[in-house]
Amino acid sequence: MATQKRPRIDPLTMEVVELIGTVVARYHDEYEDAAAEHALTGAQARLLSLLSLEPLPMRRLAQQLKCEPSNVTGIVDRLEARGLVERRPDPADRRVKLAAATTEGHGVARGLRESLNFAREPLAELSDEERLTLRDLLRRMLGTDDTEG
Repeated sequence: MATQKRPRIDPLTMEVVELIGTVVARYHDEYEDAAAEHALTGAQARLLSLLSLEPLPMRRLAQQLKCEPSNVTGIVDRLEARGLVERRPDPADRRVKLAAATTEGHGVARGLRESLNFAREPLAELSDEERLTLRDLLRRMLGTDDTEG
């Protein structure tokens, strides 16, 4: 019978967990501030950022954002009214509609990314080797450890 390995709960592990939580909270705060500078909610900014990478069907957006498809429809409607997003038929299945960032939407998404200094500034203090080590450790923690960079 196999025994499950229990996670360590020691002072160092707890400190690391607290530090990760602080980093995540600060990132989210800055992201919300950056979104507000573009008159967007955090959810609108996250959706627009996803669509700046590739057009996506509503169902997949809902999965990525961990929310109901009806919420995604409302967010897309508001972004579409501002000219940042458009709906288009999926070339692979004309019954499916894709949401896609417009040219203006791509510009706003780029502006959002460029205004997020919280992560970039502290990372600039690390050497290339330290950033590679941090990246590899985070990938390992997330179970996406690969040797390609």
